[in-house]
This record gives sequence, structure tokens and C-alpha cells, in this order.
Amino acid sequence: MTSLRSAPNPGGPRRKATEAPALAVAAVAKRLGVAPATLRTWDRRYGLGPSEHTAGSHRRYTADDVARLVVMRRLTLEGVAPVDAARAALDADEAELALEIEVGHSEADDDADDDADDDADGADGPDGDGDPEPGTDSSSAADTPPGGVRLLRSVPRSADDEPVRLGAPRPTSVSDVVDAAIAFDQKKCDQLLRIAPGTDPGHWWSTLVEPALHRIAERTFLASPGEMPEVVFSNATLAALREYTHASEEALVAGGGPPPNHPSRMRRIVLIFAAPGEQVPLAAHALAAALGAQGAMARIVTGSATAHRSLELVTMVRPAAIAVVTMQPRPVLDVVQTLHEANPDLPIFVGLANDEAAASLPYASTVQRVRSFTGLLHEALAVVR
Repeated sequence: MTSLRSAPNPGGPRRKATEAPALAVAAVAKRLGVAPATLRTWDRRYGLGPSEHTAGSHRRYTADDVARLVVMRRLTLEGVAPVDAARAALDADEAELALEIEVGHSEADDDADDDADDDADGADGPDGDGDPEPGTDSSSAADTPPGGVRLLRSVPRSADDEPVRLGAPRPTSVSDVVDAAIAFDQKKCDQLLRIAPGTDPGHWWSTLVEPALHRIAERTFLASPGEMPEVVFSNATLAALREYTHASEEALVAGGGPPPNHPSRMRRIVLIFAAPGEQVPLAAHALAAALGAQGAMARIVTGSATAHRSLELVTMVRPAAIAVVTMQPRPVLDVVQTLHEANPDLPIFVGLANDEAAASLPYASTVQRVRSFTGLLHEALAVVR
């Protein structure tokens, strides 16, 4: 098997932030507070390895290499995925690397002063050599240098991406949510899934809620009476969407906008159906919230939605579009055929990942199968905007 060794930066050779003596892997590992094996893994997997070759084929880390490893280390501590942190480290420009080295030198001077004080006071570590104990994190104090909170670019998704703010609270991860749900900790799950003001509910669903939901569905649990991780998770998700929507509506009305049920807002409404048997249609609620965040009005059809009742609702509401959302692998989609036959000109968007299930959909220009939640959101917005 061929191993990856120090992959070059696509933009050209790495820029040297400053010249300094090259270091061996053991010295760099000690400076970062990680095991040498971790550095070798980062080299093999992500190309964050030593770039200087010396006689005898020894490879040593330059100051530039060490600065990139510091970026990698700090971003992973902030909760950034290792592959994304590595990409950010490789993409760091000369100014960022120079700042890493400058801060590193400042911290080294501070550590030297502290060690001198400790030596004078007889306060060495348990070994008497002043070295940190194995497993201690020697880089945690470097999150916020004396000059203030530092900024580093994360892995860029676009030219307008904001930099990562080191020292900020770690973002909620999928594992955090899953752990809270399987621990039946409703309060913590509510806190973790709360949608912060200004957050896009569609992004929140796609990157946090849906992956956590799939991971919970894959697990097997031994629970006591009244304990269901799925219920804890569903309650927290619905509470987060409800709180976010109420806050958004209150802000709209406070700014002089019309209330939710005003006729001006109901003219271009999206009616969202869940597939039969969808006990808790979380995706439908998330889609409605995501549409609302973009200024569109949406309502979810809940309860018993027979073919006759569905036709009555469409006739009464007169929606601009219909969206059918399901997370079932093989849903029954008879409602799509029924609604299309009665309203052949009405746009119907069906969110469906399974190709076999899509074969039952009517062949019509107004009935579109969409494979992803984001695609479904964009298609509905294109109609109602």
C-alpha cells in the first residue's frame, strides 16, 4: 500500500513563515502536547509532515511545518473535523503562520519564565524535571494570546467564509446530541439542539439533526420503561423548531410585518405532506422552518390525511406548491397521484432518496422527484418567491 507523504499545497510550494532550526518529530510532539504517533498519522493521512530532508534521509519539521501543525492542533481542539482542520492548516497563508510562530515564541518565553520561578520555589513536577506529565495538554493555554482573541481561517466553503474564532465555545457535534439522547437527558438534548438566532434551519437540519437521527436509528438500546432515545431526540428537535419559528415571527411583526395568518402571507403558501406511517415527520417540520427563514409561508399537514381529506385541504388552502417529505426507505406515495390527478397544474415536489420508490410517481412536468433536503427547499423557494 502506498502511503501519502507530505502532500504539496495545490497553490504551490509552502511559504516559509520564518527561518528557524528544523526539529525532529519527538521535539515537535513535545511542543504540541501530542504523541509522536499522532504526528506520523497526520503526515500519512493529511500530508502535514516534515518538509526538510537532511543527510541520511532524516526528515525534520521546519518552523513553517510546526506552525501548520499548531493550526491543526488548535482547530481539532475547537471541534473541527481532522480532515477539515488539516485542509485549513495546509491553506494557511504566510501571515497566519508567522502569527503562530510569534505566539509560540511568546509562549515559550513565558514557559521559560514560569519554569525559572518554579525552580526557585522548588515547584517542579513529580519527576523533578519540570516536564508535563504524559497526557497533559500543553497547548490549551495558547488559545487566547495576550493581544486578544485570534482568528484563523477554517476550511473555506466560499470566498465569504468567516474565520474560525479560537477560544470560542466548541460547536455542537452529532456525537454530543446522540450521547444526550441515549442518556435520556432531555434538558441537555434541548440545549444542544437549540437553533441560535441567525442560524439557517436548513443547514442545522442537514449537518446536525439528520445525521444524529440516522445514527440513533442504527443503534440498539436496553431501556427502562418510559425511556426512548428517539422520543427525547424528537421532542428536542420539535422544541427547537417551535422556539425558532416563534422568535422569527415575533421579530417580523415587531418590525412592522404582517402576522402569520394574514391573507398577504397565505397567498403563496407551501403545503407540506408527510408520507403515511411517518409517526413524527421531523423533516417536514424542518422544511417548513427553513422556508419560513427565507420569507416563505409553509404549513405541515398532520393527523389523518386520507386522499379525500388531502383534496379538501388543497382546495381550501390553494397552495402555490406541495412538498411531500419522507424519511422512509419505501414510502407509500398514493397521495401524490391523487393530488396530481385533481390538480394537474399544481407543482408537487417529492423528497425521495430511494430510486425504487420514485418509480411509483406520476410522469408529469409538474411532479418532480428531489433527492436531498436542500434540493427540496430550493425547488419550493423557486416557486413561491
